[in-house]
Amino acid sequence: MARVVVNVALKPEILDPQGRAVQGAFGRLGLTGVTDVRQGKQFVLTVDGEVTPAKLEEIKHIAETLLSNPVIEDFTVEVQA
Repeated sequence: MARVVVNVALKPEILDPQGRAVQGAFGRLGLTGVTDVRQGKQFVLTVDGEVTPAKLEEIKHIAETLLSNPVIEDFTVEVQA
């Protein structure tokens, strides 16, 4: 079995109100030096067998069509052994 991690985050040009709220809370808690916060989501898929190039393309298609909104979000796919 293999693990595939799909990380989804808002594109840099998209406003991130949740990230801004967290950044504001950092200041109220006395944490300094954080200049930007972006929130996202992570999906961890457990895959039977080896992650072949064909399976990886299938997962990328799933990430693009189901797990993310390509208009406002970017995603990365990482295979973990």
